[in-house]
Amino acid sequence: MNTDITRWLERDPDPKTREELQQLIDSNAESELADRFSGRLAFGTAGLRGIVGAGPNRMNRLVIQETATGLGKYLLEAVEDAAERGVIIGFDGRPDSKRFAHDTAAVLASQGIKAYITTHEAPTPMVAFGVKHFGAAAGVVVTASHNPPAYNGFKVYWGNGAQIIPPHDSGIAAKIDIAAKEDIKHLELEQAKQQGLLIMLSEPFYHTYRETIGQSKLLSNHTKPGSVSLAYTAMHGVGANLAEGMLADAGFTQVYSVAEQREPDGTFPTVNFPNPEEPGAMDMVIAEAKKHNATLACANDPDADRFAVAVRTDDGDYRMLTGDQVGVLLGHYLLNHTEQGQNLVGTTIVSSSLLGKVAGSAGANYYQTLTGFKWLTNVAMQKQTDDSRFLFAYEEALGYTVGSEVWDKDGLSALVTFAQLTAELAAEGKTVWDQLEAIYRQHGLHFNAQKSIALQPDTPPIGDALRATPPESIAGRQVLITDDLKTSQKLYADGKVENIDLPASDVLIYHLDGGARVVVRPSGTEPKIKCYYEVIENMTDDDTLATAQQRAQAAMDDLISRHQASL
Repeated sequence: MNTDITRWLERDPDPKTREELQQLIDSNAESELADRFSGRLAFGTAGLRGIVGAGPNRMNRLVIQETATGLGKYLLEAVEDAAERGVIIGFDGRPDSKRFAHDTAAVLASQGIKAYITTHEAPTPMVAFGVKHFGAAAGVVVTASHNPPAYNGFKVYWGNGAQIIPPHDSGIAAKIDIAAKEDIKHLELEQAKQQGLLIMLSEPFYHTYRETIGQSKLLSNHTKPGSVSLAYTAMHGVGANLAEGMLADAGFTQVYSVAEQREPDGTFPTVNFPNPEEPGAMDMVIAEAKKHNATLACANDPDADRFAVAVRTDDGDYRMLTGDQVGVLLGHYLLNHTEQGQNLVGTTIVSSSLLGKVAGSAGANYYQTLTGFKWLTNVAMQKQTDDSRFLFAYEEALGYTVGSEVWDKDGLSALVTFAQLTAELAAEGKTVWDQLEAIYRQHGLHFNAQKSIALQPDTPPIGDALRATPPESIAGRQVLITDDLKTSQKLYADGKVENIDLPASDVLIYHLDGGARVVVRPSGTEPKIKCYYEVIENMTDDDTLATAQQRAQAAMDDLISRHQASL
């Protein structure tokens, strides 16, 4: 038998995964064993995420204990008072999450690092909040967010309350590699508690998060909340108690939860894929909204860091807003409800450019980052000043953060803020659709789409090919500017060159005449590229929202088909 497998069986503390591995050995499942032992789950800027099972290339108790050992050793070296400041740990409702969280606490405590752990399932944003609230050295959430039931994850926050970025990710990864070769130490939780190394975070902490968010000035607009009704689903996740409580605190009395999806259940029995963006995932909450003729059908994903909403239309049906539409509506609303000096807003390079225009017209400061919320918040901390404090950021994949209580996406504060925005509009006799149309009339209807394009396996790297012969036009539209993030240069059609202040990344952004944009992100691991498209249609006095959207859709279809053909 392979020595790696033998050693794994000796080290694995979990009889369940030892038995699973033994069955694979007995049935001579060579390809399955090869996959599980082909390497380790890579620890990156989001931490770990993978399928639960035996072996180093899966999520299991031994991988968690090795990861926690590496994290602890890195913290003790990198942060002077890490042991005393401690690490806050939370977990979602998946079958192994609590066990993994307890293993993490036991390993950290064995290194003398104080562990704060939630007594029961916790929304991811609440743990991010807790890092700052307790002044912890780091935070860990055991969650696979909206991934399918077979997955779990280990998400890490730094002491600033944001997700880790370089150099901490690679620093922790190096310590994990060392831990994987050594005996794992852990302290029984009862002993850790007696030694003052384990603090249980019970209901008062959940209430502190709820109260702090609720008392934020940005969430204090209580314009006739009783007049708006909304259906809500936690999507078998951890959001229901806090979502319902926070809405009640804000005065919303007509809230209807989808009972079948309210309690945490990591098997997600009523959805094929517990991601609100996936087709069918919102069906039950929309049905609940129809039953009560509610204004909104709202969802959090299973760890409650994302927010999705479908809005009732004039004909009584419900239509999903895109992440970009929600982001622009929230940004516009917050810029009109903020105090002086809190005016820094941002989004990512693949999200709509409309927020930048809304910010410009409000005299606010706007920034862009690479994709990923870790960049949105870490960059915001660098950019904010006393005269320009952080207000809001979003990414098109349904992630939003309102104010600086939570330095990560927070689906709960986004839910309450969107409900308050809707109530204020209703008090003025307007709908969400009216507001969206007003923004589009001022700045143009921005229409965004994403498409992954599969390439032949033997296709040379597409980024290199595009750089070797840069396109002068795409779909009949002239390329005015090319942003090459690999070389950190902005290249103008007239030959002018400027530097770009973003970390190097294999991304090309083409700015076309008429305001259209194409973003090309080659995959580093398989023969495909991800393309993000934006077209802008100016609205005439004769236009309705529907006619302008039809025109934008036609322009988008043309852009995508012609661009794909050119590749």
